[in-house]
Amino acid sequence: MGTKNFGFVIDHNRCIGCHACTVACKEEHDVPVGVFRTWVKHVEKGTFPHSSRHFGVLRCNHCEAAPCIPICPTKALFRRDDGIVDFDNSRCIGCKSCMQACPYDALYIDPNNNTAAKCNFCAHRIEENLNPACVIVCPTQAIIAGDLNDPASRISGIVAREKVSVRKPEKGTGPKVFYVGIEGDLLQPARQAAQSSYMWAERREDAKTRQDFDPQLTREVYDVSHSTRWGPKISAYLWMKSISAGALLAPAILMEVMRRGGELFTIVFPAVALIALAVTSLLLIFDLKRPDRFYYLITKPNFRSWLVLGSYILMGYGALAAAWLGMGIFTGAVPHILSRITAVFAVGSACYSAFLFAQGKGRDLWQSPLFIWHLLVHALTAGGCVVMLTGAARGAEADVLHDAALMLFASLLLSLMMVLGELALPHATEDVARAHRSMVSGRYRGQFWGWAVGVGFVVPILLSALFLFAGLSVWFAIVSAVLALAGLLGYEDVWVKAGQVAPLS
Repeated sequence: MGTKNFGFVIDHNRCIGCHACTVACKEEHDVPVGVFRTWVKHVEKGTFPHSSRHFGVLRCNHCEAAPCIPICPTKALFRRDDGIVDFDNSRCIGCKSCMQACPYDALYIDPNNNTAAKCNFCAHRIEENLNPACVIVCPTQAIIAGDLNDPASRISGIVAREKVSVRKPEKGTGPKVFYVGIEGDLLQPARQAAQSSYMWAERREDAKTRQDFDPQLTREVYDVSHSTRWGPKISAYLWMKSISAGALLAPAILMEVMRRGGELFTIVFPAVALIALAVTSLLLIFDLKRPDRFYYLITKPNFRSWLVLGSYILMGYGALAAAWLGMGIFTGAVPHILSRITAVFAVGSACYSAFLFAQGKGRDLWQSPLFIWHLLVHALTAGGCVVMLTGAARGAEADVLHDAALMLFASLLLSLMMVLGELALPHATEDVARAHRSMVSGRYRGQFWGWAVGVGFVVPILLSALFLFAGLSVWFAIVSAVLALAGLLGYEDVWVKAGQVAPLS
């Protein structure tokens, strides 16, 4: 007998939507109220009297190429030899990365222990040669579990001869939950319109998250709660990381190209970088559901996860910034080799998040290949702001302030062109289009156009230009730097939120 490869078939020609599988799963695993490992979703199509209601059983797909495994920083999620994607909550730090990676909304945070959880195929029952609880309890035998590698198994026969469907095959995850006879729109969240209420209940989500009903879409009439995964702490983390990286990247460029120097460059800027890096680290730690386990990133690392790799890059950058500061204090000079290596790590610190967010396969907006360049330009913008504000506060030479204003002007102009250009490009998927609509004309349009673009790009560009090219007061450049930093925070925040607009299930 070769290696086993367990999967499910859910036959909706047999399923009666009784929710017995949901109840059995909650009982078997003591799943808390408000969260689910398996659930039944209901939708409606058409208009009365020519309307119909459909339902589908949703759960973890135990994917062949499960994206939740490589992104998990502590190997809390793993694939067993029998193909089951299982989890070890004793290793979980509650970073919620797996929830962003899963295109199927299969993971949740267990409110009892603040760690991730999901369907694990009742692995403890499989080890005793028993079927999962949902299979045992199904009154119509609509749920079939078995070894897909065994040609004699019932599930292999169904998959071989029946017309089966899977959820989001375009994601390339190789899902192993196969559906027979299911309404196709149930497998395509983009084809479903959320409602403000269900038959007997109001939706939990804030009113701002509700969509206006499009009669061309299938109506979602019953579903379980799906909350936002990453929030303001992640936006602030991106912002502070840009400041920390820029605080030495910009001075390194000015030292190398413009031959600038002095106490401001040798002591003040590395001190600012270290302070911002400390705040960045604290934001990451306190966003964890289990911050007491943050050190697992070092003691139980998964080097396939960019959360782990990024942590090591940040530690390397912190060590180099400390060395820069030490050289400045004790020798009054920074060797070129140190400033150059530090600049490389500053770029890495600024840009590694692009790879982390790209591992969030469930979020199409975050798959943009331009995001890494956005982060690099953001670091240059933040660096120009740091040089401008710190230099003005400490009475720096006019040439230094001019250099900072020029860097700020150029990076803001480039950033604005990139943002507007990306919005104008054709959208790869409907989820990307929905995310962009939420920024341009939807719920986040005020924050995007008013705060991020207006306050963060347009006004600072104009103010910097007045200082650089019209010879007006340096206060124009100082205000430009303040507004640019504020706008940068607004852009990071709206980008994180818009990425999570599209439903996953």
